[in-house]
Amino acid sequence: MPTRDEILQALTAVIDPELRRSIVELEMVRSIAARADGTVDVTVSLTTPGCPIRSHFENAVRSAVGALDGVTRVTVAFDVLSDTEKAGLQQKLGRGALPEGALARVSNVVCVGSGKGGVGKSTITANLAAALAAQGKKVGVLDADVWGYSIPRMFDVGGRPQVSPDRKIIPLENYGVKIMSIGFFVEEDSAVVWRGPMLHKALTQFLEDVDWGELDFLLVDLPPGTGDVSMTLAQLLPQAKFLLVTTPQPVAQKVARRAAEMAHKVNLEIGGVIENMAGFVTPSGERYALFGEGGGQTLADELDVPLLANVPLTMPLREQADNGLPLVLNGSSRCSRSSCRSCRWRPSAPPVAPSRAPRSRRA
Repeated sequence: MPTRDEILQALTAVIDPELRRSIVELEMVRSIAARADGTVDVTVSLTTPGCPIRSHFENAVRSAVGALDGVTRVTVAFDVLSDTEKAGLQQKLGRGALPEGALARVSNVVCVGSGKGGVGKSTITANLAAALAAQGKKVGVLDADVWGYSIPRMFDVGGRPQVSPDRKIIPLENYGVKIMSIGFFVEEDSAVVWRGPMLHKALTQFLEDVDWGELDFLLVDLPPGTGDVSMTLAQLLPQAKFLLVTTPQPVAQKVARRAAEMAHKVNLEIGGVIENMAGFVTPSGERYALFGEGGGQTLADELDVPLLANVPLTMPLREQADNGLPLVLNGSSRCSRSSCRSCRWRPSAPPVAPSRAPRSRRA
């Protein structure tokens, strides 16, 4: 039979899908007992009695320990961390609260950021989310730009979200994309005047108290700069990828470089760079580099990451964002799902931009 240390080593492969650390590192392995008949009993301590990812831990423990030589059977039991143990874990992780499973079924988290405002970060986020959804991916967008929230308008959604019987906020949805924003909870066009602690609390709630369900991608639209919001998300989402948006001119590229430095300092992996407003082409075919050229490639080279795209400056891109229909869905694109309960269009016909003004987002 394997020793206790060997079993404990095998359990390092069991990762908490939200905290992104092993149950051994998190000190969630309560007890291990090996019997002479080849049975190993493992007790795992959960953060909450009704943990929605209980089956994940059970299957992962059985798989990890069952692969050891001499083990014929694995039993998995559960208890709950005491308040003192939870407090110790919170202090160890530097968190005010522990997650309860809301992000357990989110496969990839991508934070879309920039060094400065006005580079089209939210537009890129909206179109990237819509494009992924049109390919059949399960996608959500968290509008973390608390001061400059614009995702609700770009997806033509508004109103106050409902709360499920288990007290989880249900995100609003359009074009097959689940959406959460502070804009759903404030008066239309209201200014959000919050300091760091309020921001931290709101973002934690949007991540952990929202019923995101199963997602292939959760895109997080960050505010510009390197302030409290970015630091909070880095703390809550240690395995997130960072996508950097810049415009071609040196002043934007240099400021974006500072955002990349922030990502490095908090150990967020930079997935790539997108250069927005990369030239304007007139109807006659003439091209003008209104914001210069090469800034995106220069930044990507400095960071040793790929330049993922050069997005031109076009009037339809701006118009469709204002009209609440991402440009990638206009005309030739189709929703690949057999049904979208919240889309205003179906796979049998191309989407049509709304002729009316976007409906009120007043809460």
